[in-house]
Amino acid sequence: MTDIAPKTADVLWFLPTHGDGRYLGTTKGGRPVDLDYLKQVAQAADRLGYFGVLLPTGRSCEDSWVVASALAPLTERLRYLVAVRPGLQSPTVAARMTATLDRISHGRLLINVVTGGDPAENAGDGIFLSHDERYEVTREFLDVYKALLAGETVNYSGKHIRVEDGRLLFAPTAPKGPPLYFGGSSPAASEVAANTIDKYLTWGEPPAAVAEKLSAVRALAEKVGRKVSFGIRLHVIVRETNEEAWAAADRLISHLDDDTIAAAQKVYARMDSVGQQRMAALHGGRRDKLEVSPNLWAGVGLVRGGAGTALVGDPETVAQRMKEYMAVGVDTFILSGYPHLEEAYRFAELVFPLLPLSTTTQGGVTSVNMGPFGETIANDARPQLKVAES
Repeated sequence: MTDIAPKTADVLWFLPTHGDGRYLGTTKGGRPVDLDYLKQVAQAADRLGYFGVLLPTGRSCEDSWVVASALAPLTERLRYLVAVRPGLQSPTVAARMTATLDRISHGRLLINVVTGGDPAENAGDGIFLSHDERYEVTREFLDVYKALLAGETVNYSGKHIRVEDGRLLFAPTAPKGPPLYFGGSSPAASEVAANTIDKYLTWGEPPAAVAEKLSAVRALAEKVGRKVSFGIRLHVIVRETNEEAWAAADRLISHLDDDTIAAAQKVYARMDSVGQQRMAALHGGRRDKLEVSPNLWAGVGLVRGGAGTALVGDPETVAQRMKEYMAVGVDTFILSGYPHLEEAYRFAELVFPLLPLSTTTQGGVTSVNMGPFGETIANDARPQLKVAES
């Protein structure tokens, strides 16, 4: 595995535009997620040195483009991973939006290509295509979208998309536009990834299952002379001891009732997303077998669609599990935790120092004239700096 294992990794955080709180599946401990709160999370991630933030997409969320446009001027180096939606947007309009936000954020835009896996939500948005037809649209969309961002004039006639004299008058900051991220577990999705995408994303399955998925996409990309990098989407519950971390996991679902879990499973069952089916299969809607791999807990997925697993443990354990994913090729981690503001700090403070981070992810905040950090003791003396034992 050493030839595919990256030496360093980037870590992104998550902007919870569909809600946040201290418990899942209940209003107890919930908090309003308005622009002020999202600003707090984004500025914390920026200050702590996260590579960027993912903004979710869909009818359960605030619009990711509007939120990213509002927050980008309020942060300095943070990148924004924002979704384009083949079938919902024309590729030319999406390319103009991409180039504009990329320019006004000074090159801090990343693009998440989302095909969509819930037929009921798709119907509400006016999309009545089958699973494989949506990936056909995605492939045609990306043919046009990528060519436009590369400065080409596009005349295209496909099965689903037709464009005549498509052009961008205002270019993105990079010659070919922002990097493209994409996730999907079906054969159709793997073909799209291998042929068009820069970074293939998977949800947090056990390392052996992740290795199998990445290997398949890697092989498909090699057949067409391309290289694809890899990322993983996970939640994290990290505390100073393993016991505290598992207790926090139990608390997260302590107000979750069986009726709420059953209702969530019905929603998952209607979806044709292979990735969502794999997430749901990890727990089967049951509370009693949620550790599906060492320190990989599927409790979040009982009621949360999409990414449904969390790494649970003390800092050293969580860092080790992340390194296991790196060993199979993962170089990017997109993480979240409840509540997202506090957990952004907790993870950066406890785990960043234990990871081989890329220079684009910084391990904490440097200080000009303060430090070591901590409250002054007895109003008289600064605390002594203690270096963690390796």
